[in-house]
Amino acid sequence: MSHDLPVLPADPHDDRLVAHTHPVGRRNPPPAPRYHLVVVGGGPAGLVAAFGAAGLGAKVAIVERGLLGGDCLVTGCVPSKALLASAHAAGAAREAGGLGVGAGPVEVDFAAVMARMRGLRADIAPHDSVARLEAAGIDVFLGDARFTGRDSLEVEGAVLRFARALIATGARPVLPPILGLAEVSPLTSHSVFSLTERPASVVVIGGGPVGVELAQAFARLGSHVTLFASSPSLLPKDDPEAAAVVAASLRRDAVTLHFGATVTQVLRDDGVEVRATGEDGPIAVRAERVLVAAGRAPNVEGLGLEAAGIRTGERGVIVDDFLRTTNPHVFAAGDVIGGAAFTHAADAMARVVVQNALFVLTKRVSGLVIPWVTYTDPELAHVGPAFPALARMPGLTTYTAPFAGLDRAITDGDTRGFARVHVDRRGRIVAATAVGAGAGESIAEVTLAMTQGLTLGQIGATIHAYPTRAEAWKRLADMHNRTRLTPTVAAWIRRWIRLWLGTA
Repeated sequence: MSHDLPVLPADPHDDRLVAHTHPVGRRNPPPAPRYHLVVVGGGPAGLVAAFGAAGLGAKVAIVERGLLGGDCLVTGCVPSKALLASAHAAGAAREAGGLGVGAGPVEVDFAAVMARMRGLRADIAPHDSVARLEAAGIDVFLGDARFTGRDSLEVEGAVLRFARALIATGARPVLPPILGLAEVSPLTSHSVFSLTERPASVVVIGGGPVGVELAQAFARLGSHVTLFASSPSLLPKDDPEAAAVVAASLRRDAVTLHFGATVTQVLRDDGVEVRATGEDGPIAVRAERVLVAAGRAPNVEGLGLEAAGIRTGERGVIVDDFLRTTNPHVFAAGDVIGGAAFTHAADAMARVVVQNALFVLTKRVSGLVIPWVTYTDPELAHVGPAFPALARMPGLTTYTAPFAGLDRAITDGDTRGFARVHVDRRGRIVAATAVGAGAGESIAEVTLAMTQGLTLGQIGATIHAYPTRAEAWKRLADMHNRTRLTPTVAAWIRRWIRLWLGTA
């Protein structure tokens, strides 16, 4: 039940998107006497929970006031990765000369890039559509939901009674309290994908994943980009050395970076002027547009949570480790509870809810091992505690394998970055980072190992194809195994060889 999302109704691709995810003129079905599960919100968490519960035989209803698919389909993962694919292609074309391939001057048709993005978004929309939900036996209600009691809610005049409910209404971008910012119609992650003309220049406010990805994308697509980050580096939740690799890549793409910067005022004056204070004093930058990627707020307004006995906090709906709210019959998952704001995290939490809502309380959200990826070039991927917390954990040993030492990276002509793993005294993996080409794919191996309780040594016992970047994990395991060969152990091995095979 996300807020109204920007689309271009005159655009044929967006017409298809709306036809699948919020058909105009459609009437809601008559409600069943009682549902086993009512899901409020049709984004990733809501859809996964609805399909999962219905597949197990539960009677399920889902309510969405905006477009089914939520941020992931409309303003998040799908459009952003489509945009990044075009940006990465432009970057690769410019670098092709280093591989002996002459690509000539790179020309970007921004309108075609955005049309491709909207077309792909519409192509994917059937996966999240009203028709697919109905085919699974799920009652779909389009409109605003409001709880009217501990076991009921109302949508468009219809009352839905439930045994269990799930709040999965997501979050939305918010504007920081900067003087004059609202008056210049800043872009956000909800509106940037409605552009059809490339802005000549963009100021990005925010050094997190969204700001960094879009800054690099617009730079590669031909905009002059300046990024203001309030933290001392990009991506403050990640390993600083890994973030520095990403920062170097953005600078190579001609993105101007300002760290430790506080934006104080935005003025409209023949475009936009952004004023800030940074590490080196006052800064003033003129640009055509401002893009804000600095904060999100949970969508909890208007839900009537008080009537259901559901409490909220600064981060959103308050839940326990089983994802129950303060009303034990109502659960919450995804961005609306704060924490890991990723589609795959919402998916995983939805599966926890299905188990705990329909059966018994056995699944805990604290047991989830959730990786994250920033899809810049190069990618930065991490699994385990965020770096600030990781840095405070005692007794860890860290191993690093630079990609410059891997044959595949050398032959690809891209040796940027490294793989890094942190293990405890027993060799169990606590966290890992990879920054480099394909890091988001590579981190899955370590995530699997952590989920299944495997040690770094067991990764080392796994045969890895040569030449691949995944060999970095095996190389890290070899580093760890060598530390286990203490002088005492080495002496015993030498003695055994002589006894068994004789003196050489």
